[in-house]
Amino acid sequence: MRIRIDLAYDGTAFHGWATQPGLRTVQGELQEALGTALRVKRTGERAQVWVTVAGRTDSGVHARGQVAHFDIDAEILESSRGRSEQTPLEALVRRLNGILPADLRVRRATEAPEGFNARFSALSRRYVYRIVDDPAFVDPLQRLAVLYRTRPLDLSAMNVASADLVGLNDFASFCKPREGATTIRNLRQLTWDRRDDGIIEATVVADAFCHSMVRSLVGCLMVIGEGRKDVAWAKVSLAARTRTSSIPIAPANGLTLEEVAYPPDDMLAAQHERTMNRRTESDLEANDRDRD
Repeated sequence: MRIRIDLAYDGTAFHGWATQPGLRTVQGELQEALGTALRVKRTGERAQVWVTVAGRTDSGVHARGQVAHFDIDAEILESSRGRSEQTPLEALVRRLNGILPADLRVRRATEAPEGFNARFSALSRRYVYRIVDDPAFVDPLQRLAVLYRTRPLDLSAMNVASADLVGLNDFASFCKPREGATTIRNLRQLTWDRRDDGIIEATVVADAFCHSMVRSLVGCLMVIGEGRKDVAWAKVSLAARTRTSSIPIAPANGLTLEEVAYPPDDMLAAQHERTMNRRTESDLEANDRDRD
């Protein structure tokens, strides 16, 4: 069986999603808890249950709408509930949340439809970056999820600059490079709004994101919003396709993965195939540019 897990976490004390030797990560905690809850023995150094995630978040980044999946024999899932009168998946959620630390919660577990892949079946990921620039609205209780800036931000200028970045582009200027990986992404939305409680929200939606892309976009646009660069700087930086220290990476604490969108069940397998084909074509194009 393939099981879909919807989860949320406070990323403050995690070294990102992906497992790393000797470091506390979301994937590491979740896989250990799954192994215990399902009573699956470890095989050598490999985790008891391997989890595939929709989007690997960086160190310190939060998630409210993260999605992952794992595969398990139906017999193991059934036997793991013991004497519980709950369904096997309801019992699994209850046991997981009894094992997991308070900063990582499983919201639900469901049997995934045929063709579902948490990563490759996704249509888009939606992140929100939250900022406060007015001391009257600073809330110490939100300090781990909202960034405080001492300079006021001009959201009109930031929205104008953001519009120049939307679309299918090479975001090499806004990504930490990884050998052999493409930096071409389809940025579908990048907008800034100020809520009634004073919190500024940047909503960022794309088919996928490369390493540190969202925080680099936010960092660039905050520079513009504070008046240190004009609105054309974002477009000029994008066209350069070169990562430089002039584009700051915004702190991780303001960023939250809010939602991963998927197509209807009967289109999951087709979306998976399209994603894989696009990745292959983009990687080939990226490699050609590298050689040029």
